Amino acid sequence: MKSNNLKGSLILCVTAFIWGIAFVAQSDGGELVPSLTFNALRSFIATGSLYIFYKITSGRKEKHFFPEEKPLKKQYIIAALVCGLLLAVSVNLQQFGISAYPVGAAAEARSGFITALYVVFVPIISLFFGKKVNPIIYLSVLIAVCGFYLLCFSGGISGIYLADILVFICAFTFACQIIAVGHFVGVTGGLKLSILQFAVVGILSTAVALIFERPSLSNILSAAPQIIYLGVVSSGIGYTLQIVGQKYAEPSVSSLTMSLESVFAALGGWLISGNVLSVREFIGCAVVFAAIITAQLPEMSAGKKAENISE
Repeated sequence: MKSNNLKGSLILCVTAFIWGIAFVAQSDGGELVPSLTFNALRSFIATGSLYIFYKITSGRKEKHFFPEEKPLKKQYIIAALVCGLLLAVSVNLQQFGISAYPVGAAAEARSGFITALYVVFVPIISLFFGKKVNPIIYLSVLIAVCGFYLLCFSGGISGIYLADILVFICAFTFACQIIAVGHFVGVTGGLKLSILQFAVVGILSTAVALIFERPSLSNILSAAPQIIYLGVVSSGIGYTLQIVGQKYAEPSVSSLTMSLESVFAALGGWLISGNVLSVREFIGCAVVFAAIITAQLPEMSAGKKAENISE
């Protein structure tokens, strides 16, 4: 491994840890604040923290956040609406799911590993857009199905939680959002797109929360540490570290390292919340993680070939 890869991997490992612990913050905060309100607050804080980072890094290079050309400005708006809507659906489904787990269900571990299935979904969805899929991906899907069965069907069909279904759908919509980001990021740039989509998540979540939720101010203040962690640390610092780490590490190394997010979610749930997986659930998590790694093998192989060619 090149020294740059090692440096990038260490940075991305910290990123994965931050994002993994975020599942614990979501689980704890979700017990106090309704899901839509919770996501609205964390999204606005994320927007603010990322915008501050943008202003610091851009300096005087850019006078305006939005381009002055009308066609390009229109593309910015489309990118914000499409990616923001998909992200809003994803994070709210995830939060509803995490909050719906019964006590003792190891919500952090289950939601973390199920959410990580987006790694498998992305290439499958891309198939419908005319992109070729490596046969290894089909193997990863089969492995993922086996892992999902062990993790969620421990007591047969009656053993699956509604929360599992919500988080599973969330993994699919996250995959759609990742594909949308890949399509629009060349227009806006990664940091700007992240700011825009978090702003849209905040606005949409607030609009729906005003209709369906009546949050308690005292509970919001009680959940302030979790909300701030998710807004500033998970979104602001985590996103910044991701940008820095990916400058050093190759894409194959980056994706592999960041997939550790699900492992840190399980460890965080165990060490912080005291949630323990059954042996069957633990094996299910291991199998799902194996599916995630398998899904990344084609990219890792391509990365090694590119490295050999460059050398």
